[in-house]
Amino acid sequence: MNSEALQELDVKPLLLVPVLALAVLPFIESGATWLTLTVAGLAMGMIIFIIASGLTLVFGLMDVLNFGHGLFIALGAFVATSVLGAMGDWTGSDQLWRNLVAVLPAMLVAMAVAAAVGLAFERFIVRPVYGQHLKQILITMGGMIIGEELIKVIWGPQQIALPLPEGLRGSLLLGDAAIEKYRLVSVCVGLLVFALLAWTLNRTKIGLLIRAGVQDREMVESMGYRIRRLFVGVFVFGSALAGLGGVMWGLYQQSVTPQMGAQVNILIFIVIIIGGLGSTGGALIGSLLVGLMANYTGFVAPKVALFSNILLMVVVLLWRPQGVYPVANR
Repeated sequence: MNSEALQELDVKPLLLVPVLALAVLPFIESGATWLTLTVAGLAMGMIIFIIASGLTLVFGLMDVLNFGHGLFIALGAFVATSVLGAMGDWTGSDQLWRNLVAVLPAMLVAMAVAAAVGLAFERFIVRPVYGQHLKQILITMGGMIIGEELIKVIWGPQQIALPLPEGLRGSLLLGDAAIEKYRLVSVCVGLLVFALLAWTLNRTKIGLLIRAGVQDREMVESMGYRIRRLFVGVFVFGSALAGLGGVMWGLYQQSVTPQMGAQVNILIFIVIIIGGLGSTGGALIGSLLVGLMANYTGFVAPKVALFSNILLMVVVLLWRPQGVYPVANR
């Protein structure tokens, strides 16, 4: 990033996360408890970001209101239960590297299955209703409901346990604060996904086309690029990220249900609205704010936790009606 870009960067949204973290510190008696809640919030935020990052590009580039995104979350989680269940000897080992050898294939298979279903979802459900927002909402929600029922047919309607591999259980002590190992892994995976997205969007030709398409789709089409193929690629990639996020979320909750995608969907849309349509940087900030708010209010004021993220979204939109980093011209 050159000096001109640094000068143009709006730093105010970047301060929201540390300001929120410091603002709640006086309401939490123990510094160790505050640190534990903060790491838990960051981990939750990073998992939400993995899921939301693909969808915000779909919103920004394709102008598609995909309320069926939760299907790919649930699908990824259930695929992971099958893969990890078949590798019990590896997940039950005390050796971390054997655990990771089991978790990595589960993530890759979940992403592949979610991407394949996303390709079919775009072709048969989303494509016929391009440019028709009301129909998009109805048909994508219908697609998600049908997908949930198919998950029940394959895996059953009951909740399925998704225990953490042995090496990822337990906590690390940092002073008096207990930091769960898996939460640290979640933060690292989220940062890796963000770095990959940032590099792709800023350093590659395909990323340049995506960013240009988000800002001005007609201009990209007029230059002779086949924007439709780009649409499909972004949708499939977003579906794969949702599958990965589903694996991470399932391990975070240590259980999966067919309805889990619909439940997470609410948080995802709040994140996208806070961040600004089409902005991966905004999605990261929104995700971290949502994760921290959920954990802080759950500890300090449990009754407020039920609507805390809605309140957060309202406050941000009163400050910036188009989100913290709006990109798309919508």
